[in-house]
Amino acid sequence: MSRQKVLPKITIDTKLIEKNKYSRPGIALENVNGIVVHYTANPGTDAEDNRNYFNNLPRLNENRQSPVYASSHFVVGLKGQIVQCIPLNEISYASNDRNTDTIAIECCHPDKTGKFNALTYKALVELVSYLCIRYDLNEENVIRHYDVTGKQCPLYFVQHEDAWETFKKDVKKKMHTQ
Repeated sequence: MSRQKVLPKITIDTKLIEKNKYSRPGIALENVNGIVVHYTANPGTDAEDNRNYFNNLPRLNENRQSPVYASSHFVVGLKGQIVQCIPLNEISYASNDRNTDTIAIECCHPDKTGKFNALTYKALVELVSYLCIRYDLNEENVIRHYDVTGKQCPLYFVQHEDAWETFKKDVKKKMHTQ
């Protein structure tokens, strides 16, 4: 007997960035083996600010000696809004060696501690549980950027391992209440 997937209802505002070589190369994402959580490292900015940064990288890179390549599938904002920047069948430039098999989520934060506020945290739990159900993943398939590269990202979850473990438990709990 097969189990039918029941996806939670969440609101996602789709505002795809334009295809370009710096943030949306249009390369197919063939398998999803994980979800990578990031933080913006840009305190006080919101989801659309960060989406617009990704979209503007071609212009911002015009005079740079070393261009920036960056993007994310989703950005979770300070008010819990979720903005989708890249289609789920394309890679993003977020997780280095794991770009080809993961979905990336950037999270906004109010201050330099990198700790997500309650609305951002709640929306992140909902989004990650939704993606886990959709792609037959579990909370152990959810990783931090730090787990890929050693970069202090998301800062609060790297500096507070207990908070990271609590987050994964919250994702598991949310998945089982769907």
